[in-house]
Amino acid sequence: CVPKSKVIRMSFPKFAAPPPPSFHAVLKNRINEYFEKKGVRSTGNFHLYSKALFLAVGFIALYVHLVFFTPAPVWAIVECVLLSLFTAAIGFNIMHDGAHGSFSSKTWVNTIAASAFNFLGANTFMWKMKHNVIHHAYTNIDGVDDDLDAKPFLRLCETQKHYSFHRYQHLYFWLAYSLLYLFWIFFSDYKKYFTGKVGDIPLKKMKISDHLTFWGFKLFHIFMFVALPIVMVGLQWWAIGFLVYTMVAGFVLSIVFQLAHTVEHTHFPVVNPDTNKIDDEWAIHQLKTTANFATSNRLASWFMGGLNFQVEHHLFPKISHIHYPQINSIIKSTCREFNVDYIEYPKVRTAFKSHVAYLKELRVPDHS
Repeated sequence: CVPKSKVIRMSFPKFAAPPPPSFHAVLKNRINEYFEKKGVRSTGNFHLYSKALFLAVGFIALYVHLVFFTPAPVWAIVECVLLSLFTAAIGFNIMHDGAHGSFSSKTWVNTIAASAFNFLGANTFMWKMKHNVIHHAYTNIDGVDDDLDAKPFLRLCETQKHYSFHRYQHLYFWLAYSLLYLFWIFFSDYKKYFTGKVGDIPLKKMKISDHLTFWGFKLFHIFMFVALPIVMVGLQWWAIGFLVYTMVAGFVLSIVFQLAHTVEHTHFPVVNPDTNKIDDEWAIHQLKTTANFATSNRLASWFMGGLNFQVEHHLFPKISHIHYPQINSIIKSTCREFNVDYIEYPKVRTAFKSHVAYLKELRVPDHS
């Protein structure tokens, strides 16, 4: 006989169904009206496509120069850092919108954009399951949202087990985040593939093309980023460059998503064990578990692909990030009307400080 609590943990939680008109319904109508009045599509446009071209060309140029025209060691390290920033920016701007179907109104263009992650060593199929299906639906719910699963190294919510070394997590999180990209491309994708699960959630059935894409691009990435560079520059210099490249990219990728969800003011709802339900409707849940930061910083918004407008993204993931500044005011005014809190930090550094403070809170077993 399987305990009831175990059954509940393995099933998807349900959200409350408020009486009409719900917050979410009103908000969707207003956003739809905005695009109808403007007469524009909610997907990407020339500004996004020109940025994507710049990022792709910049990445290729840096790679070619590093591998085939390797500069002096100091400049090579600088270029490795730049390559990592281009990698993160491609993930934020091209892959992310493509995977959500918001890069273009054409499906085949979105598929190509989403495939950028395959070229960079990750796997789009696994990402869509982990991110689109699970994280976006069940944000910050421990045991379901795989983005909270950094155990045993980090404790990211109160319901997770505490270990004595967590007392130092606000100091060593830098290293843990820096190793994310390495861990992702060489371990976690394979774990999902061979276990057939993201955490406790089963993967959807993979087609033959999905299997071929997984292994084909994994081998391609090993050749392009491991084998070929070793042949061209030698094992020692490749190891140094690859470590710098992956660690910088890993930290940047990690911290952007952490600042949006694991800060002092975001919530980590617990599922009612008797009903397997969350108290809030889905849209309210997203607002309680998500935070914006540095939305007035144009450079940050450009680089992060609008992921600093995380509230807008979670409420409307199929709208391209280039429209987030415009729909921001509509969402804020609707929140005020429904008396719903809207979490926002004015700068990157204030969100970063809040994240570190949150890690400090969780370094002890219980805190108030």
